[in-house]
Amino acid sequence: MQTPAPGCGIQAIAMDLFASSAKNRLVGQPLAERMRPRSLAGVVGQHHLVGPGRILSNLAPGRALPSLILWGPPGSGKTTLARLLGETLKAELTALSAVDAGVKDVREAVARAAQRRDEFGARTLLFIDEIHRFSKTQQDALLPHVEAGTVTLIGATTENPSFSVAAALMSRCRVVRLEPLSDTELGALAQRAVTDHERGLGSQGVTLEPAVSAQLVAAAAGDARRLYSVLEVAADLARRAAGEAEVAPITADHIAEAAQGRNLLYDKAGDEHYGVVSVFIKSMRGSDPDAAVYWMTRMIEAGEDPRFVLRRMVIFAAEDVGNADPQALGVAVAALQAVELVGLPEGVLPMTQAVTYLALAPKSNTALTAYAAARKLVHEHGALPVPARYRPGSTALDRSIGHGHGYKYPHDFAGSYVPEDYLPDALVDQKIYQPTGSGFEAELAKRLAAIEARKRER
Repeated sequence: MQTPAPGCGIQAIAMDLFASSAKNRLVGQPLAERMRPRSLAGVVGQHHLVGPGRILSNLAPGRALPSLILWGPPGSGKTTLARLLGETLKAELTALSAVDAGVKDVREAVARAAQRRDEFGARTLLFIDEIHRFSKTQQDALLPHVEAGTVTLIGATTENPSFSVAAALMSRCRVVRLEPLSDTELGALAQRAVTDHERGLGSQGVTLEPAVSAQLVAAAAGDARRLYSVLEVAADLARRAAGEAEVAPITADHIAEAAQGRNLLYDKAGDEHYGVVSVFIKSMRGSDPDAAVYWMTRMIEAGEDPRFVLRRMVIFAAEDVGNADPQALGVAVAALQAVELVGLPEGVLPMTQAVTYLALAPKSNTALTAYAAARKLVHEHGALPVPARYRPGSTALDRSIGHGHGYKYPHDFAGSYVPEDYLPDALVDQKIYQPTGSGFEAELAKRLAAIEARKRER
């Protein structure tokens, strides 16, 4: 019998305990947590960040990394990237959530980072999740330490940092945009989770057919975390339905039950809010009623205040339709009044009626361009005097200095019109309102042309 080398038994026991400990850590963890990649090479998607030659590729212990703002939708891998950066660089990763962390927490984290740097020469990555929720005071508390390099900041946000992160802090960080995962990438993650025996669902005997996988991917809507959550619940339903059978196929019904409707990405205040509102207005401006109704519905179903949507429609009616269809403004205002009267859900009907009307109305932006032209003249020429003939001659003193003298009352003339110049004398012949040939505004253009012809005859 061979005698084991000294220490071999202890080493074997230690390795066994380590493996057991690692396995135990997975017990009770959600599938999304268990399936996080273990290295940057294992990250699915975000090739513009982790692909060859990109900002997060070829990292190694001790290599410099700029402070980063990771901006992307939920489930795109922001937290995972932060963890992997810490592991790859062999740096201490201190994580704070902006939801419950205060200035005191920031200062304590920075103090510990300074101590590690001074005593051990160690670097600290300070990961702040949902950094857009930090107040200006909290962000100001971070600024000098980021600037001095005491910590390397890794901020994560689902909202456009231009709107929520102080400019001074932004200027000291590199903003990197994470994209939603593609359907192909999400499908690959689902298959990996189903077949992985160590961390995934492989030991449960569940199967996922391509058609059902496509349904799962659609329910995830680019969000890997949601993909794993729905898949985990669906797998449990499939396993219970299969009973003692070795194979437990996940069905479309299991996915539908696990998904229980889709969470619409819409934040009411940040980047997605402005994106959806922008495309809603552009759809109406582009005369696309299908898209306009779709984006309006996206906002309403996500919980947007209908009055916000209706105010945009009232503005649109004046800005983008204007006198090409003077009824458009009345339709938009009537829809606003109708929704205030009946509320939701019935209020979506006058809203839809108004949106389709505005989308298909003839378009003119002369309300916008006329105001802009007038504003330019006002700022360029200042407060030009009102011509004396148009001032009220209400008192004897007014009349003695010429106020009202020479004014021609239009109704005293044929057609209730007499050629006159009402602009300040310095601006006579300036053209501000220039109607288009669209819709009813073509009729206004004819009227204006006739008026100008009579002025020239004068």
